[in-house]
Amino acid sequence: MSAVATAAGYEVVIGLEVHAQLSTRTKMFCGCSTTFGAPPNTQTCPVCQGMPGTLPVINRRAIEFGTRTALAFDCTVNASCRFARKHYYYPDMPKNFQISQYEEPLAEHGGLEIDVAGGGVRRIGIQRLHLEEDVGKLVHEGTLETAPSSLVDYNRAGVPLMETVSQPELSSPEEAAAYLRAFRAVLVYLGVCDGNMEEGSLRCDANISLRRRGATELGTKVEIKNLNSFRNVQRALEFEVIRQAAALDAGERIVQETRLWDADRGYTRSMRSKEFAHDYRYFPEPDLVPLELDLAFVERARAALPELPRAGRRRFVEQYALRGAEAATLTGSRALAEYYEATVGAGAGPRPAANWILSELLRVVPGDDEQAVRDSPVSPAHLAGLIRLIDDGTISGKIAKSVFDKMAASREDAATIVGREGLTQVADSGALALVIDQVLAADPKLLADWKSGKTAAENAIVGQVMKATQGKANPALVRDLLKEKLSKT
Repeated sequence: MSAVATAAGYEVVIGLEVHAQLSTRTKMFCGCSTTFGAPPNTQTCPVCQGMPGTLPVINRRAIEFGTRTALAFDCTVNASCRFARKHYYYPDMPKNFQISQYEEPLAEHGGLEIDVAGGGVRRIGIQRLHLEEDVGKLVHEGTLETAPSSLVDYNRAGVPLMETVSQPELSSPEEAAAYLRAFRAVLVYLGVCDGNMEEGSLRCDANISLRRRGATELGTKVEIKNLNSFRNVQRALEFEVIRQAAALDAGERIVQETRLWDADRGYTRSMRSKEFAHDYRYFPEPDLVPLELDLAFVERARAALPELPRAGRRRFVEQYALRGAEAATLTGSRALAEYYEATVGAGAGPRPAANWILSELLRVVPGDDEQAVRDSPVSPAHLAGLIRLIDDGTISGKIAKSVFDKMAASREDAATIVGREGLTQVADSGALALVIDQVLAADPKLLADWKSGKTAAENAIVGQVMKATQGKANPALVRDLLKEKLSKT
């Protein structure tokens, strides 16, 4: 039973705040590298360390990426935006304030379409999209609860961060996970974020509240911090639905707070009381002037937008006659969509190309890893060549799977492997008729069943012939020879 079903009598209201590290080479306000995995505190300078007397300089590339993303989400890009200081204390933030945006964000009022249960589509509103700098990272000696001390790595401090806040319009944990998947796909298509949740490039805070069905006023919201996978977003929200419903049924009051998700134990726990906006004492960043975006800048960003996942999915269904689920998987990442179209462009039929990519390529290459798909050991041209060998009868489908594995291991093309290993399909009618006679002679019952018209018997005979020829027999020719033989008996 779903978490929502256990909370009958309540409406679930969820909003997501998604934080994406932008794929710029340097930080938001200084020239330090953003490369992931460098030794601790080796990618810092006085600016991102918050030393007195230093001045920030805005990263133009980050503004371009933010504008591109805002347009992809159909947001209004504001002609003028401004950075602000957000004050709070935490050991991983060197300045004790974060340069962010508050009253004057980069963009507002957009939306993102998601698939919902029953095959429908919903548009979830996006309140705002703003830019800020990331904070550092605490490294605990052991677990957070038991660590005798914690270390601070400031390499991440100052990395460009884009925060996008949805409207509180998601009505279930499943929809929240679907929103985050769709959101990530757009960012990866745009090339503004690698979407790597394990490395923290994409993180999510979820706000959730419950209210009695039919009520118009929102309930008290609880924030769940730093959820780092689609599964954890859904599991954490499912737990909160059950916890809050039980508390409300017992007459308890929900407290506005921030909670942490413990993935190992499967529950959320209180971290701190939730701050209100005024607690952060926002005021305009005095070291940065307001940012003016001219229309030409915005239109250049709009012109650079690629075809986005949902549009690509619709086109794949219409242009290549694919099923919706197939098109959704193939357009789930930009690299995979490009791989598919390159395979078709190299001469493979749209249907065989989809089948081989979905069944075989994704067995050896993770489809959501853009670079892994681009570096695939089986290139689109080589896959198209393999499919052509099947189409022209040179090899059987069974042999083709073995050839594909050899291609993946060696990066060779199919024709080279087939020629070297003598895998060409047997299409000699006389030779195959002899094998059929041997199979029928070895199993009289199979022969009797076949003569009585049992389809299973025919399939079994074909299977035995394929086995006897080590998969090299042309199965269509085998069936034709069987029908011919049957007509003469």
